[in-house]
Amino acid sequence: MKNKFTWLGLSFLLVAAMLLASCSKATTASTTTKTTTSTTTTKTTTTQPITTTSATTTTTASGNWWDKNPQPQTGGTMTIRTDKNFVGFDPYSSSSQETMESAWLERLFADNWTIDPSVFNFSIQFRPSEFLSGQLAKSYEFTDPGTLVIQLQQGVHWQNIPPLNGREFVAADVVYHYDRLWGMGDGFTTPSPFQVTDPVIQTLTSITATGNYTVTFKFSLPNPEAIFEVMTAVGDSTHDIEASDAVKLWGDLTDWHHAIGTGPFILKDFVAGDSATLTRNPNYWGVDERYPQNHLPYIDTLRYIIMPDSSTAFAALRAGKVDILDSVAFQQAQQIKKTNPEITQVTQRFSDAYTIDARVDKAPFTDIRVRQAMQKAINLQSIASDYFQGTADPWPSTLTSNYMTGWGYPYSQWPQALKDQYAFNVADAKALMAAANLSAGFHTTIVVDVNSDMNLLQIVQDEFKAINITMTVTTKESTDWLMSVLLGHTQDGLAYHGGIGGGLGHTFAPIQQFNIIKTGFIANYWGIADPAFDALGAQALASSTVDGVKQAVADANKLIAEKQYIVSLLQPNLFGFAQPWVNGYAGQYCAISSVSGPRLNGFYMSRFWIDQTLKTHLGH
Repeated sequence: MKNKFTWLGLSFLLVAAMLLASCSKATTASTTTKTTTSTTTTKTTTTQPITTTSATTTTTASGNWWDKNPQPQTGGTMTIRTDKNFVGFDPYSSSSQETMESAWLERLFADNWTIDPSVFNFSIQFRPSEFLSGQLAKSYEFTDPGTLVIQLQQGVHWQNIPPLNGREFVAADVVYHYDRLWGMGDGFTTPSPFQVTDPVIQTLTSITATGNYTVTFKFSLPNPEAIFEVMTAVGDSTHDIEASDAVKLWGDLTDWHHAIGTGPFILKDFVAGDSATLTRNPNYWGVDERYPQNHLPYIDTLRYIIMPDSSTAFAALRAGKVDILDSVAFQQAQQIKKTNPEITQVTQRFSDAYTIDARVDKAPFTDIRVRQAMQKAINLQSIASDYFQGTADPWPSTLTSNYMTGWGYPYSQWPQALKDQYAFNVADAKALMAAANLSAGFHTTIVVDVNSDMNLLQIVQDEFKAINITMTVTTKESTDWLMSVLLGHTQDGLAYHGGIGGGLGHTFAPIQQFNIIKTGFIANYWGIADPAFDALGAQALASSTVDGVKQAVADANKLIAEKQYIVSLLQPNLFGFAQPWVNGYAGQYCAISSVSGPRLNGFYMSRFWIDQTLKTHLGH
């Protein structure tokens, strides 16, 4: 299939969920998985929960790891704060919009609820396949490297609301959803113009219902890893499956009154800019994987309060009016911990690293010695210990985050010579400037999103002065900074990512990380044009084995680290807070919020529960 996709979602590309979220493909076996991999055929057969590695075993000699936890209780209201208004209610058009639609719409794959959080707590966007489970999918297999066959759960029913009226969910529903989204059939000949996509989707040749509960996806690309990354995307709403009956009746589902799905919650009320109220679906098909005898959801009511102002949200948390609040910066987190030590605090990984971004196609930044000097002028150790007060790791990043275990080229694996290139050393930095005939330094401008961490920028600005680099700071509103400056390629010197959307430390799908720095790509605002890097991206796409993909990703990361196209700061942590009566929350990315909303709120909110006795005892 050759489709021309529009890029209306490019702003989504430059934030934490900047591309489709991802899952890696493992080639190990466990008691519930049979996996066979060769250079020509990859076959994975699973039963729910889908898991592909013995390393994620959730039992011990004495039983399951969760046996030590309190038994779940039913009832109560969970109140969540969001800082943005919900505007997306139809997966066809809500890819880069703030949405909560997964509360009533479900997807084929979801996180494995039986995984011990000490093994993997889902706090980053990347989901390795060994930590995934089926949601609407019961099992899957690659019958060849380009063919994915999915067996669906049986006994799943749409919510008992017209026009679905509780009918059974079947393979034709899956086919219709993807036909509509990607223009593959059912009367749809062009893809949704609102979706962020990539070359993998362009290799999709057919989607067919090969049985009442079987769906077959065929790709001309023989790469199970790339296909699975696309089909298990977390960071957008691409895979939330809507009902054909509803679309045919109403034309689209952009009106919140038309919210209907197979999920655990029913949207009862929505006041734009204020709140959303959802109630439990009494006929929901799902059960708790930890306690299969328990039907979900546990809570009766899920309520979202829209609070753009952070101080108001912190006050609501302290007063017990908000149950969970996440994505809190370390300064505010320390204050909450000090004033309310009873509130549970968990660490969340920031979506990418803070960076200083030079136009490497413009002098003096075309000279690697200048970029090396800039890096060596920055004292990352001091920033980690003093500015971030020990809450951030003190090492630089390359393309793939150090947090993505098993992928990329983490700092711990760098040879000492490469580490030395990033080590703080003003004398070495001055020598590099002299070698580049810039002993006297130079002046440049740096364009900054007004919402960035300006205090950290001030530190960097002062450190650059030590090697005679002076910067004039120009601030822009977020939209102007993104669209006019970065995507418009109008910055003359530097840009600053002291928030979201930098070029290093990514936590999303490994293969899709190649898109960011690919030669000629519109979001490659550094002007990087490296044929060796582009060739590694092509190599990753062409590989039919996970090991082959991992090697290409590692080699690309090594190249980026060695050429120092981007000046690395740190990848700080964020923090989540849950009231002591909340059970199940471990900082899971997309459970409460992400850049474009709580993409997995239905999955997690149906499994979180409230200790009503404790809540009452504490006076709430």
